[in-house]
Amino acid sequence: QAIENQLKICGYKSSVDVVALYLARQGLRSIPSLSQFRRLRYLWINNNKIQDLTFLIKNYYLTELYLNNNELTDVSGALKHLRSLQILFLHNNELKKLGKTVKELKGMISLQTLNLFQNPLAYDPDYRLYVIYFLPSVQLLDRKLVTERERETALHLYNPKKAWVMQSIAFGKRVDTSLGTMVGSSRDTPPPRRPVTPSGHEFGNNTNKVPFEDPEDAVLVRATTRSLMEFSSVDWNKVATCQERRLKNKEEEPLEKLTVQFR
Repeated sequence: QAIENQLKICGYKSSVDVVALYLARQGLRSIPSLSQFRRLRYLWINNNKIQDLTFLIKNYYLTELYLNNNELTDVSGALKHLRSLQILFLHNNELKKLGKTVKELKGMISLQTLNLFQNPLAYDPDYRLYVIYFLPSVQLLDRKLVTERERETALHLYNPKKAWVMQSIAFGKRVDTSLGTMVGSSRDTPPPRRPVTPSGHEFGNNTNKVPFEDPEDAVLVRATTRSLMEFSSVDWNKVATCQERRLKNKEEEPLEKLTVQFR
């Protein structure tokens, strides 16, 4: 009945024409399938008592979905097909499992705005960094912009090996933290391990087949070795010219060579 009322208010003549549907604040506990609205893009179901989202299984074109202020305890299997979604409000529900919820949203490559606050999962101490790392497309999380600093911290926390490689290469970019240092802490993540180079191993020596214990160490060592740059300079004012050498008018001074290495 709530759906029919909305169709009458908006003057829709055919379900195919429906692109927006407002069902907020109706006291709804369940909603029938919305598969007939194949072009539906904007859907408001906030401020109801919804506990199940199976009615969304065919609405692939949704770009904005407002599910806040309901009684949702799990969204597994109900949202992952919504790959065009850009705005998703899930705050003030009963979602408890952070990993399970984020896994459901991973396929949403266009998701830019996400609200998950006022759910039990938001009280996890690493909640915000976890979401930022595993949902990199999100730019506005819980009404707060995601900063570059937060992205770097999340990378150190959940992928220290990749962070170590990025710091090592750097390509002239300023690195705020020292090589191999992790920012923040993780309950289960050990500190980054330095690659172990086999004794006698030399890059460029095609006859040397000494294996690495960990194949990824070979990639890391090669990346950091190639990124090393060296510049040398000499004070040419202290170097005698050919004419000065012949006339011996200028006393020879020890040649000073300055060499700088950096990554």
